[in-house]
This record gives sequence, C-alpha cells and structure tokens, in this order.
Amino acid sequence: MSNIADLIEDYILTRLAEQQTGQVELRRTDIADEISCAPSQISYVLNTRFTHDKGFSVESRRGLGGFIRVVRVPLKNIIYQEMLEKLDQDTDFVEIKAMLRYLIQHEMISTRECTLLLQTAKSAYENMPPEPRTKLLRALFSTLAQFS
Repeated sequence: MSNIADLIEDYILTRLAEQQTGQVELRRTDIADEISCAPSQISYVLNTRFTHDKGFSVESRRGLGGFIRVVRVPLKNIIYQEMLEKLDQDTDFVEIKAMLRYLIQHEMISTRECTLLLQTAKSAYENMPPEPRTKLLRALFSTLAQFS
C-alpha cells in the first residue's frame, strides 16, 4: 500500500491532469478529508514534490477561504529563468558557453542558433563594457525563452 505522501501526490496530479489549463486550485481541507490525513502532510508533499525544479509553481493561502494553486510550468521556462537570473555583470564568457552548450545538448536551440549566439557573445565580451553587454545577453536569452 502506498504511503500518505504518495496518495496526496497522486490526488493532486490527478486533479491537475483533469484541467485543460495546466493549473488546479484545491482546498487543503478537501484533500485532508478525501485522503484522511493531516493538513501538515499536504504541506510536506507540496514543499517536497511540487517544487519549481520539478516543473511546478505552488501558491498557498491558509485560513478561511484558503486555497492551494498548483501550476505545471514547462521545464524550458524554468531553465531559461534560471539562466536569466545567473546573467549579471560578473558572468564570464565561459559561463555563457556552458549555458549555450546545455541548451544545444537538450535540443532547446539549434546548432545555427548556438553559433550565432556564441559569436554575438564573443563580440560583446571583446567590445562592450559590462553593463550594456549584460543587457544584450539578457535580451538574447529572453528572446530565446519567448520563442522556445
């Protein structure tokens, strides 16, 4: 027999799969009544199994009228968001190459796109001060995220 955490996870995933929008809004008390568990167990499952790294965004409000909103976020969006967060004036060219290598290895960009981005980044590192270079690189990665 499955443990309580597995049952809670399955319940939430089933409810999420029933929705066309990729998100579901639930009440903690409804889940607890359905599965016969404590609300703290639901919180544990949300914090460990529905994380950003696993492709989920969770919003939770407690109390009367409280809810749990679980949204499935495409992993590509998470990857690009993490890359954008890492891009700052201290990011060196080696890190940019590593990011692009990751994107091409996971077939998120084509070889042609990678080559163009590498040349643009190389030129930016050779010819631009840190602040405008960072703005340019962030704009490039933002554009990739929008069209992926």
